Amino acid sequence: MDERSALTRITEEVPEAGDDAAVVDGLVLTTDMLHESTDFPAGTTRYTAGWRAVAASLSDVAGMGGEAVATVAVYGAPAFDWDELAAFVAGATDVSANVGAEYVGGDLDGHEEFTVASTALGRAESPVQRSGATPGDAVCVTGTLGRSAAALRLFEAGEHERANELFRFEPRVAAGQQLATHATAMMDSSDGLARSLHQLAEASDCGFAVESPLPVAPELEAVVDDDERRELSRFFGEDFELVCTILYRRRFVSHRFQPVTFPGRRCDSENNRNNHYDTVVRDSLPLRCHSSCARGRQTPDMTGQSRKYSRTTV
Repeated sequence: MDERSALTRITEEVPEAGDDAAVVDGLVLTTDMLHESTDFPAGTTRYTAGWRAVAASLSDVAGMGGEAVATVAVYGAPAFDWDELAAFVAGATDVSANVGAEYVGGDLDGHEEFTVASTALGRAESPVQRSGATPGDAVCVTGTLGRSAAALRLFEAGEHERANELFRFEPRVAAGQQLATHATAMMDSSDGLARSLHQLAEASDCGFAVESPLPVAPELEAVVDDDERRELSRFFGEDFELVCTILYRRRFVSHRFQPVTFPGRRCDSENNRNNHYDTVVRDSLPLRCHSSCARGRQTPDMTGQSRKYSRTTV
């Protein structure tokens, strides 16, 4: 049984599971686990590891439209080096503070490889789930796609300083809170844009059409060719942007935290016509989007350095 099959079975046993975070009495709670062999390429500093691990959980709070409150982390390693541990805590503390939360501690454990389990707590009076998309909604994404893929290329090339900078992404907590008043469904893009759309489609019983130029990170454009850019911007995970749907008449586009791009429209899953286009303009860039579409078809996982690198058809 692979990870996704296991998660599906768990959701059957725990009905409350299935969104980016659990909702408990106005609080949102989430946890993640990252491993050196699959999540931290050679050259990743402990500061970056602390930042990225905790940021991954904070991103789940953002995906629910929540306010970040506190974070903790478990640090597991074969041995404890104080400089490495202090750098990890500094990274976890800094990223928490950047989004208005507080890093309040955690646990240490001996482990055969460097492993981190992080947890984030947030508040959300009206959390945004994955299941609220309705026919005709616009599909939106914050920021750009492909930043983490570019970082991996730089790690491979030995450009560790720049790669670490790209790996330290900013959780979209502020953007998530503002989007929450408009979004009908939302999640973060930790599994990549294509997979995220499939997850939203499954939860909302719908399909999506994405026919527009996507907002590709300039860092990715600088290190790969056009074919790889197309592949990685759509299917490579770990960017931790927000993917959401909003009522099509509420295309507010401007919020002061991150630009929002509208690369598509949501439609009924049984509607296959794909016969009408609309145009949305952001920063003078026309983005074509379907008013109707068919459900995408998931294809098998592809091998990649990230365990969350999977390919689906959009």
